[in-house]
Amino acid sequence: MLNSVNLSFVAAGRALGNLDGQVAALFIMVVAAAEVTVGLAIIVMVFRKRSTASVDELSGMKG
Repeated sequence: MLNSVNLSFVAAGRALGNLDGQVAALFIMVVAAAEVTVGLAIIVMVFRKRSTASVDELSGMKG
């Protein structure tokens, strides 16, 4: 879904003859990469604290 939005931005930018679509697509990719980094950091910290990353054993995190 995110890639289709990026493709739409790039196509619209090309049709209009400017780089705004490519800049927006690049910004979206940077934000998505940051989100993945935060998610991976959370998984690594849970693994270090509990010595497992099994979803079944992490049911104690429910609030």
